[in-house]
Amino acid sequence: MKAINIHFFSPTENQQPKAKAEKAAKPAKLLLTGHISTTGKLVLPAKTVAHLGVDLNKTSFKVGMDEGKRKAKSLYLVPSSSNAETFVFEQAAKSYTLALPFILTESGVDFVKTKYDFTIRLFEYEGTTAFALQLAPEAAEAKVPYTGKPRGRKPKQDQGAE
Repeated sequence: MKAINIHFFSPTENQQPKAKAEKAAKPAKLLLTGHISTTGKLVLPAKTVAHLGVDLNKTSFKVGMDEGKRKAKSLYLVPSSSNAETFVFEQAAKSYTLALPFILTESGVDFVKTKYDFTIRLFEYEGTTAFALQLAPEAAEAKVPYTGKPRGRKPKQDQGAE
């Protein structure tokens, strides 16, 4: 007689399958942003400040940019414990501001004519968490040409020699 291969069931196979443990949802990668006001202040909204993990009321920062560059494409904010040559954020109604009008002007950022936005990237600098602000001019919306009824006087028709 031929040998039969038999699969035997266990009591655990006769139970309803357990629901799989739900994986903890990863926090959405939050884009930290801010803008430069027309008076030359870096403005960080309250939502952004909440996710930075730094108390801006108690922390002073050194402000810098890439060495050897004429025009700033990035600004760097490094927390500093000494009060010499540091800047302090001021609390506004729903944001924090850092006034840098002369530094921005010298760095080639024309904040009066163009609105600048920036994204904040965290990086490690000499054992502390610092911020890199990537500046980007806001694209002006293209003006849609007026397609309605022409207004005003009608243009004079050129009277040809009759």
